[in-house]
Amino acid sequence: MDGENSKPIAKEKTICQILSPPNTRDLVDSVDAFLFDCDGVIWKGDALIEGVPETLETLRSMGKKLVFVTNNSTKSRRQYAKKFNSLGISITEDEIFSSSFAAAMYLKVNSFPKDKKVYVIGEEGISEELELAGFTSLGGPEDGKKAVQLRPNFLFDHDKSVGAVVVGLDQYINYYKLQYGTLCIRENPGCLFIATNRDAVGHLTDLQEWPGAGCMVAAVCGATQREPIVVGKPSTFMMDFLLQKFNIPTSRMCMVGDRLDTDILFGQNAGCRTLLVLSGVTNMATLEDPSNYIWPEYYTSTVSDIIALLDDQ
Repeated sequence: MDGENSKPIAKEKTICQILSPPNTRDLVDSVDAFLFDCDGVIWKGDALIEGVPETLETLRSMGKKLVFVTNNSTKSRRQYAKKFNSLGISITEDEIFSSSFAAAMYLKVNSFPKDKKVYVIGEEGISEELELAGFTSLGGPEDGKKAVQLRPNFLFDHDKSVGAVVVGLDQYINYYKLQYGTLCIRENPGCLFIATNRDAVGHLTDLQEWPGAGCMVAAVCGATQREPIVVGKPSTFMMDFLLQKFNIPTSRMCMVGDRLDTDILFGQNAGCRTLLVLSGVTNMATLEDPSNYIWPEYYTSTVSDIIALLDDQ
């Protein structure tokens, strides 16, 4: 299972249909598992998108498997399960596949040496998943409080046993972290550079978009002149775990997301059905833009349209 360090290529432009009562019924009947992105699909910040709990409950009652696949690495699976439950949606950790988990699993399946450490430019979610996988991590939120002093004869020291740098969304990013990660990647022999994802922006609050992990990754790319191994969407790395766990063919899965270049491309690359919701990052202008080369199979306003359209039939 390898991560991907180059931009995947979308399939040829497909026919993109708006959800309607007949094709919604066909889609639901042909799918055994729905894969949902979270930010912009289930919630915006800490605010649930209207109709989501009822939709998920109805799909479960129809025997559909629900899986939540998120690029947001700020939380671990445990923390995401806690957030879902606090919002009144009952799910288990096993139904969540986050990019923080994917980063830890990438190291695990590629036999990352246990005597090597991992430097984290990111938040608590990455550090927690690395610890659960048996790895020692440095950095994270703790280093967000540290500063550098650019004075004569000052040598910035770093741990020579760091064998991987994992970069994700980090609201505590600073010059100290950038220097530490850069030195590890450039000076520690064989040090891996892993990105949880390269999302440009995300709905981290309910009212507006905020810079995404792609900004942090780009900063490290600029300093190291290296490209990362990407483990989150649209890389199909997480899909390998989904297939092992649920044993459902990808042709019987539907990826539901709000981003073309991550969610929809992830679904297409894996051979899933795809449904774009316009409740997050992507709007109709973006979807219809002549420069867009990623087209979902279906699109609709919000997740709750699935149930509303089934009821209308």
